[in-house]
Amino acid sequence: MIAIFPAPSTPAEALVPAMREHGYAVLAPDAVTALCGVQLPALDALKRSWEDLPLDQYLLDGGSYRHRRHACFVVNGDRIARAPHRAHWQSKDYNALHGGLRRWFEPVSDAVANSEAWSRLLEGLTAQVSRLSDAQPWYVEAHQFRIDTGDGIGRPTPEGAHRDGVDFVAVLMVDRCGIRGGETRVFDADGPDGQRFTLEQPWSLLLLDDARVIHESTPIQPDGEGGGYRDTLVLTWRAGGFQGDDS
Repeated sequence: MIAIFPAPSTPAEALVPAMREHGYAVLAPDAVTALCGVQLPALDALKRSWEDLPLDQYLLDGGSYRHRRHACFVVNGDRIARAPHRAHWQSKDYNALHGGLRRWFEPVSDAVANSEAWSRLLEGLTAQVSRLSDAQPWYVEAHQFRIDTGDGIGRPTPEGAHRDGVDFVAVLMVDRCGIRGGETRVFDADGPDGQRFTLEQPWSLLLLDDARVIHESTPIQPDGEGGGYRDTLVLTWRAGGFQGDDS
């Protein structure tokens, strides 16, 4: 039996103090919708797009459990501009498994990226990030992930505990269906302290200060017959340009 530790919940008004004190914060769905000015049904309408994520062709562990789409944006205040489609790149300092590769994923669909719910989510969370750092504009990458258990085990973070090489990271739980596992673990990057919990509620959020903490999610297993999946939306904010611009 896999124990489930409930996610600690930070009120919307306490997000910035929690980030400054701990380097991360977890928000329940109602706090996310309050900060972003979007209703849950509008976010739920995005879920169907996770049914159309192509297989990740770059997994170097030989797995076929990850599906994804990718998009990049430049956000300056309330102005959001989608950047030309580009490869996702990380250095080996931040991704020992896939670092140094220019990975070209299929783009997030226009219908999703142009939707009001998506724009409100991106604008609202960027406003919170900007309260923590006054860097403008923000170079934002968005990743739609589905991890499935068709082969028995799915690995949300095959690279292990890591930082992403950006300024801030948001992990939004979109859906969990027919799985066990997928525990989130957050550790102090310079010390022994850490916390473990499971994001379960759709549209709950983990926000991370990438310089201060490292994070990972444990593998998932099917819970019963037919397998299952874990859907997430990962957003990253970086000042000065996208990763790979100077490599």
